[in-house]
Amino acid sequence: MKEIVLDTETTGLSVRDGHRIVEIGCIELKDHLPTSKTFHCYLNPQRKVSEDAMKVHGYTDEFLSDKRIFKDVANDFLSFIENKRLVIHNAEFDMSHLNNELKILGKEKIKEEVLDTLQFARDKFPGSGTSLDALCKRYNIDNSRREKHNAVIDCELLYKVYINLLDQKEPSLDLNVERETSSEFYDNSKIKYFKKIIKPTEKELELHKKFLKKEIKKNHFN
Repeated sequence: MKEIVLDTETTGLSVRDGHRIVEIGCIELKDHLPTSKTFHCYLNPQRKVSEDAMKVHGYTDEFLSDKRIFKDVANDFLSFIENKRLVIHNAEFDMSHLNNELKILGKEKIKEEVLDTLQFARDKFPGSGTSLDALCKRYNIDNSRREKHNAVIDCELLYKVYINLLDQKEPSLDLNVERETSSEFYDNSKIKYFKKIIKPTEKELELHKKFLKKEIKKNHFN
């Protein structure tokens, strides 16, 4: 099964306020292992970045001014994610922005299956922190490079979190975020596997037993 770990950065929170996407990052997985295929681009949102958003990701209007617009990358992006399950943290946010960009171009909404790792984590650890940073801390995943939000770094971290949420072995990744586009973030032949050992509390063990009786929720945004 092929999946796409996906993240976006935007000019602000809501599409209702006219906010647009400024960055898209994707990592392709096959049977929960990363392939050599990735998708990454910065985008000119054709509007100003809000101050709050700039504090989150650091992308200025000047930096984005010479980047491509979504129309220029839409077909390549849709081809990249076609017929693959999307793995997104707080999927409603990213999907609303992606579908808004497609709506502006007169294109249909994304139909691919979506797995929201935020909801996955909330079901697995009810009452605990489920932000990406909180989950990195839970699984001892080094997120020191995440001084600001960045779609590529966030995809790398989300992949590691996702594999741990699935109780799978986790391959180490070394993604280069300096290039605007890249298809060779890592060499699969040099993947090394390791597993974080987390000692759960009695309460977490009981909640996990209950969780195992349920199916993992798969989110669809129509």
